[in-house]
This record gives sequence, structure tokens and C-alpha cells, in this order.
Amino acid sequence: MTLRRDAQRNRDRLVAGAGELFAADGLDVPVEEITRRAGVGMGTLYRHFPTKEDLVDAVLEDALESYVELARQALVADDAWQGFVGFLEHGLELHASNRGLMDVISTSARGRARAQATRERVRPLLRQLVARAQAEGRLRPDFSAEDLPVVFRALGRVIEATGEGAPELWRRYLALVVDGLRAGAATPLPVPPPTAEQVRRLA
Repeated sequence: MTLRRDAQRNRDRLVAGAGELFAADGLDVPVEEITRRAGVGMGTLYRHFPTKEDLVDAVLEDALESYVELARQALVADDAWQGFVGFLEHGLELHASNRGLMDVISTSARGRARAQATRERVRPLLRQLVARAQAEGRLRPDFSAEDLPVVFRALGRVIEATGEGAPELWRRYLALVVDGLRAGAATPLPVPPPTAEQVRRLA
């Protein structure tokens, strides 16, 4: 169904305004703030997006695709370890520039159809990424693809805590984590990796 020109303009303003707010502050921005940014009323918002999660899906579609593309590019890197490390670094750069994206990627509690589809698409790519780096002998053998969302969330907290005062500080802690992931530095881990179900419950 084609929207009237004024209706399309209002929808575009909502998506643009929400995108700016989600990127800066994450997905917990109140819908009232989104409508103020877009210059429209609440009725207009709900005509286009019956729920906030519908708006989240529309806003983050392109950003979610960027995350999948990062994993694909990492898989074709000649050096599997560098592909793995590059995925971590560039994925965290996405987080640093768009908090809303990582809110969706790192927990199943946020986002709906598109976000869930992205998680399903990226999961096998991450398993391949881990397996390639381990087969090369560079990534510690007890690391699991289920560890990746936890690593992202942990470093994401650093990004959120230091973003205003020291926006590049997360790179220091990424380097520390990467050193701990090297096979040559590995010592036995005290507990097994999280299960897929435990990862899904992360909030």
C-alpha cells in the first residue's frame, strides 16, 4: 500500500528521529521523546508503528545488515585469526556509533522479526568464524561461539561507561581480551561456556 506524500513524510521523520535517538542513547528512549524529535503527535506514531518494536525494526534494518556483512567479510579473510579479531573490533565500532544496534544484537529481549532473523543468520557465521581461527591454531580451543555475545556485552558496557569521557578506551580492553583469547596464552578455564539457552536469556 502506497502512503500519501504527507504520511510518508511523517513516517520518514519518525524513522530518522528514532534512529538518531537510538544510536545515541539506546532503545530505552521514551516514545514521547521520539515524537518530539520528529515533530509529530502520538497518534501519527501509532498509525505507522503500532508498537515500539515495530519502529525498532524499521530503524535498525540497515544497521543489522551491516553486522551480518561484518561476519561475512571476516570469514573470507586470508588470515582466520585476523578475520576473527577484525570482527570483534569492527563490531564494537558499530556499538560505539550505534547503541541501539548492539541492544538488539546482544539480547533476544529487544527487537522483533528483523532482529531475530539477523540473529539466526549470524549465528552459523560466528560458529564458522570461531572454527576457522581455532583450526589455524591461533584461537584458544576452549572458546565457544556462545562466548561471543557475552564478550560483546562486556565490552559494550565499557563503551557505554566511558563513551563521553574516554570514547576510545574500550580499545584497550579489547586488546586485553584478545590477548586472553590467543591459543598460546591459554590456561584452563574454570567453568564451561554458556549454553545457547543461557545466551538467549541474557538481558
